[in-house]
Amino acid sequence: MEIKKIVTGALDENCYVLIKNKECLIVDPGSDYPNIKEQIGDNKVLGVLITHSHFDHIGALRNFLTKRSIKIFKKSNLEEKEYTIGSFNFKCLYTPGHSKDSVTFFFEEEKVMFVGDFIFKESIGRTDLPGGDEKDMQNSIQKILQYDEEIKLYPGHYETTTLKEEKENNPYLQ
Repeated sequence: MEIKKIVTGALDENCYVLIKNKECLIVDPGSDYPNIKEQIGDNKVLGVLITHSHFDHIGALRNFLTKRSIKIFKKSNLEEKEYTIGSFNFKCLYTPGHSKDSVTFFFEEEKVMFVGDFIFKESIGRTDLPGGDEKDMQNSIQKILQYDEEIKLYPGHYETTTLKEEKENNPYLQ
């Protein structure tokens, strides 16, 4: 699976375009639809994955809503289970704390997680915004710590990391 990162908007939100077999999924379409569309290229968009509904993660979502063949995956229509869409297999994990609707998308075969604003390199998402909750965040952290340390984490802001790096360097995960 090819993963393209597009940094969008005033808050430098990470949007990801996942490409496999000429099909793609979009993770957290920020506010720069023309750039996202350029990265999609000739690949067929099958769906949009939303890690949480804060404005900086969904600014370009409206551009995908007009296309009936594109499915939108967000907490309100997801269960904690495995999904297959086209060539992609992923699991939805509920990871509230930063927001009530925070989810993580885990692509087990590729050993990657798209964590939104749940975990950042050497930090975690804020819990003081509306819908944030410190206790929920701690429970989500304990859940994620059960996974393989080699998993690469793709956050909603900043740089990618691994679960191992975070276990070793992130004070919130120790």
